[in-house]
Amino acid sequence: MFNEGDTVIYGMQGVCRIEGKEIRAVRGQYIEYYILKPVFDQDSTIYVPSKSEKLTAKMRPVMDRKEVEELISLMPDEKTSWIEDDNERKTVFQNILSNGDRTEIMKMIKSIFLHRIKQEERGKRLHQVDEVVLDRAERLLYEEFAYVLNIDPKEVLPLISSRIGEKRTVQL
Repeated sequence: MFNEGDTVIYGMQGVCRIEGKEIRAVRGQYIEYYILKPVFDQDSTIYVPSKSEKLTAKMRPVMDRKEVEELISLMPDEKTSWIEDDNERKTVFQNILSNGDRTEIMKMIKSIFLHRIKQEERGKRLHQVDEVVLDRAERLLYEEFAYVLNIDPKEVLPLISSRIGEKRTVQL
């Protein structure tokens, strides 16, 4: 399924390179593992049992440049809505992060960002839970964008902002 040298997104860990496979003895059984190295955290190593469908399902191919560019170009036009109920919103946001659908993650980021602006206009702050979700979602998406576009993750938001600004200017 996956090979040494492949780059994948692994769950909430983000962009990882498959360093190889290794067989380890666990409670008297020999289990084969994928060895994953997070691209933006070289101090970590993740071991994923290669025969575990549940865990290997969290390994998804990284988008290509065309997919990233398309997602960025769609951002301004994506409709968002805010879920007022805190518990429902938390559940929906956690499901979006778990599923890993980049379009849904992008829409969620946009929704939280727009809500943050409204809150600031009212002299209020974003709920802490929403801040945490926003940080996780941005890290996941921006690291993947950075990897694909070969830029630093800190350059992703300015890049997106400039592209959105260009699109709005063209539409005017």
